[in-house]
Formats: sequence, structure tokens, C-alpha cells
Amino acid sequence: MNRYPLWTYLLVAAVVVVGAVYALPNVFGEAPAVQVSSAQEGAPLPADTEERVTALLDGADIEYVEVREEADSLLFILADGDDQSEARDRIAADLGRDFTVAMNRVPAAPRWLQAINAQPLNLGLDLRGGVHFLLELDMPSAVERVLEQEATDMRRFLREQGIQYRGINHEGGSIEIAFADDAAREAARNPLASRYGDLTFSETTALGRPALEARMTDEAWEAEREAALEQNITTLRNRVDELGVAEPIVQQQGDQRIVVQLPGIQDTTRAKEILGATATLEFRLVYGSRSAWVEAEETGRVPFDARLYRDRDGQPVLLQRDIIVTGDQINDASSGFDSDTGQPNVSIRLNNRGANSMQEVTADNVGNDMAVVFIENIVETREENGEMVTERETIEEVINIATIRAVLSHNFQITGLASSTEARNLALLLRAGALRAPVEIIEERTVGPSMGQDNINQGFASVVGGLALVLIFMAFYYRVFGLVANLALVVNLTVVVAALSALQATLTLPGIAGIVLTVGMAVDANVIIYERIREELRAGNSVQAAIHSGYDRALSTIADANITTFIAAIVLFAFGTGPVQGFAVTLSIGIVTSMFTALVGTRAVVNLVYGGRRLKSLPI
Repeated sequence: MNRYPLWTYLLVAAVVVVGAVYALPNVFGEAPAVQVSSAQEGAPLPADTEERVTALLDGADIEYVEVREEADSLLFILADGDDQSEARDRIAADLGRDFTVAMNRVPAAPRWLQAINAQPLNLGLDLRGGVHFLLELDMPSAVERVLEQEATDMRRFLREQGIQYRGINHEGGSIEIAFADDAAREAARNPLASRYGDLTFSETTALGRPALEARMTDEAWEAEREAALEQNITTLRNRVDELGVAEPIVQQQGDQRIVVQLPGIQDTTRAKEILGATATLEFRLVYGSRSAWVEAEETGRVPFDARLYRDRDGQPVLLQRDIIVTGDQINDASSGFDSDTGQPNVSIRLNNRGANSMQEVTADNVGNDMAVVFIENIVETREENGEMVTERETIEEVINIATIRAVLSHNFQITGLASSTEARNLALLLRAGALRAPVEIIEERTVGPSMGQDNINQGFASVVGGLALVLIFMAFYYRVFGLVANLALVVNLTVVVAALSALQATLTLPGIAGIVLTVGMAVDANVIIYERIREELRAGNSVQAAIHSGYDRALSTIADANITTFIAAIVLFAFGTGPVQGFAVTLSIGIVTSMFTALVGTRAVVNLVYGGRRLKSLPI
């Protein structure tokens, strides 16, 4: 007789019940909402926030069905998704910069399901709509930035040490320090090597003089790559927050790439401007007079301790090589208008390091001029002779020259911006932080909400269609045992959806393909078992012996097939990107659940129906 112990039946029943409960939220779906939280991370909202927002929505005739309070934020659930964008814009305009307002979607399931953390599936961009970017770091530009800062520091260090030098230049991934003679070079070698341990120094010639060439060590280059990747991810997350996107994805891919996914965003131009922009500022003292600027441009002879720039009118400007403050020392920035001239400006607040540097330099240079340099790295990829060519261009413009009237410290303003839009964008970028390394958008995908819904409908139709065909075939070919397999197949799909929902995995179109493949694999296991039972019956074995042998002897074949597929899924997950990983996740879960339902679930039903009976034949 074929019997299972009681605990096995209870286990199967528990899996079915738990799977049904955690798959149930997907029936209710999600509701459109607007999320309001404090701009300062972790800070609580003011007590009157809910009252202000509900009054605003009522006044704008925007219907909301519920207000939910979550950790440090409020969710205003709307009755109509078409009102979501308007509601966000109105709330953001009313509350101001002290709040973060983002569009979101929240589970529409009953409270008791939310209480046990039963959530619907997360949908990928191809199902939900939004934009996807794959960004790659421009490490040579990052190294040049580091070397420029090191060169500035070297000038100060050599002056402090009383070591004479003729010029310091950086380009091509190295710093060249020219000296008057070999003796001066030897006097500088050890102090420089001791202070700058991340650089290697070698003898060379520059400007026809003895020189030292400094290059970053391999260890320092790798540390800079890791630091640039980490800071860029943090900066991009801050910029995404400024865009007002709920549940964005910003994560590392490989050693020099970053994936950014923005659900619900359709304005790709605005997203690309903010994510890809590397705009920052530098503050430098002005060098010499206007006549010296013109002479430097006409002759091409620039003093060793100066650099030639141009302003926005194309006129030459000489600035000192030493940088006073850089963009990464800016804590906060906001755009506005100058009260005297009405021109757009940006108010800047420096961190302590930047403020100390600004105070020290301006205290010694009251009455002198200081310039603000706007720096932007632009990366363009175009097709040329059938090949994609990437061109990188760095734009450096002097946007403002002002006389230092008093000692500056933490707070001041800059003017000279072309428009209020440029002022707002610059303030946003400075507020979110500067990218440590420029980034290039090497992949871009946009999916509209209607296309996402079409993908959902087509994916659902493919699953239902495949399932219906399999159910009909199994019921016709294997009769009662086919119905048992069909029951197991439905349970298997339910458990797969429940597992994906419980893990909060993101479902994409490749993930749906994995579910469809799971349907076929689950039936394969039942076909192997049933064919083995039929062979045992044809060999003259009893019904109970045939059932026992069919399940036992089919186990090794099913296990071999599923284990090899599972290994392939692990490899896909380890080496694949987002969509491929989504396929691997659903396939892996489907393999585990299909083996359980085919080997344990169907046998539990067969044992209950036929295990305790003496039969001469089976309806198989």
C-alpha cells in the first residue's frame, strides 16, 4: 500500500495555503499614490503635513481614497492614476524644497494581507514603464582630476619647503615638475616621494630642463576607481531623489558601470541631463590684468603659474593655477534672483574644509578679483563609417569675475548665469554632489506605460495560453492522473508567484518567459512518472507496485534533468545582466517548486485516492 505519514500531507497542505495567501495580493494589484517625506533623510514630517496636503488635493478636485502613514513619510492614495503627475507637481510646489515629493504605487490589497507582509510582485521597466540607463565611468578624466589637485598641492608644498621649481604641469595621466638644475631636482625627490606615497617619481626632462614625472601607482589607480564608483552611485542616488522618483534602482554592474532604472519617468531628456551631467565649479584668483590676458592669447605664452580660460563671450582670461574651492566642497546650493540686478544667481554653502580655504585666501586678497569657472564634461557617441565613435569634450568657462570686498567663508552667491533654468540645474547638481568621475550613457531604454501594459497583457496571455494547452493535453492523455498533474501545475504556478512576491523579486518579460518554461518543465516531470507507471503496468506489476516503482525510478531522471538546468540558471544569474538575471531567478524558483509539486504533491494526491485500495487497473 502507498501511504504518506501525516506530516507529509500537512506539509503539502501548508505549502498550498501559504502559496495561495502570498500570491493573493497580485489579484488586487497596485494603486497610484503620491509619497511625501522630509528632504532631510530620517527627519520626521511636521504635524500639519497631512492637513496641508489633503486641503490642497481637495481644492484642486483631485480625489484620494486613503492616507497611509509609513516610516517618516505619508502616502496619499489616489482614485485615478491620471491625476498622479498633477498631484505631485502641486504638492511639490506648495511644500517647497524642505520636502521630497515622488510618484509611487502601493499595494491595493486588504490590510490583513499587508499585516503579514504579503506584497504584490515588483514589475520591471518593461512591464511598468520608465527609463533604463547603463552608465560607464570615464576613468582617465577622473585620474586627470586627481592629478590636478595633486599638482595644486605640490606647488604649495614646494613653496613651503623652500624648493625652487620652474613649472608644474599635468596631462596624459602624469605630472611633470621642471627644475632649474639637477641639484634642485634631487633636493625635491625625497620630500615629494615621502609626501605623495600614491605616486611614483622618475627622472625626465620638461621645458628643456631636468624634471620629475609623477604617475599614480596601480594600487592608487584601483583605489580611485573604487572610490569614484562609490561616490558616483551616491551622487546619482541624490540626483534621482531630486527628480522625484519613487523606488528607483541605482546599483553597480561590473567594475566600472552603474545601472540606473527610473520607474514611471517618461521625460528621458530631463533624466539624461541630470544623470549624465558632470557640471561643477572651481573658484580661482584672477591672474594679472586684461592686457596680460590678451598678450597670453596672442603669443601663446602663458605664465607657468597661470592657466588661460575664456569667458562666455569668448574673451581670454588668465587665472591662477591654484584652486581655492572645488564643487565637491559644496554642502548646499539653491537658485534665485539677485535683489539688485534681477539676474539669476546661485546661493552656495561650503563645508568646513571649503570654508576654511575660502576664508584663508580671501583674507589675503581683499580688493583682488576672483573668478568662478563652470566645468562640464560632455560625452557624445555617433556613428562614423559604420563604427560607433565616442568623443569627449570638456567645456571650461569663466561665468563670473567679482572683486573680493570682504572675507568670505561658508555662505556666498555667484552670478553670471545665462538663465534661471541654468541656475536651477546647476543648483540641483551642486546640491546632489559632484560626480567624482564623468559618466557616459552607453545604453538607454524607454518604455511607455501603455507599452508596459501591453507587455503585461501579452505575457499573461502567453502563460494562460500555454497553461490551457497543457491542461487539455494532460487531461485527455492521462485521464484522472492528468487531472492530478493539472492540479499540481496550478499549485506550482501559484507557489512560484508567491515566492517571487515574498522575495520582492522584480518581474520582467524574460521572467515571464521563465514562468512559461516552468510550466513545460513541471509537466515533463509528471510525464516521466506516468510513463514509468504505464511501463510497470504493462510488465504485469500490481497497481500499487507500479505506482511505487513509477515515482521511485523516475526520481533520478527528473533530478538529473532539473539539477543541470538549475546549474545553468545559476550561471546565467552570476554572469548575466538584469533581464537575464530575472529569467534565471524565475527559472530557479520554478525548478524547485516543480520538483516538489511533481514528486511530493501529485504522489500525496495519488496516495490519498488510490493508496489504500486494491485495484486491478488505473485510469492512466
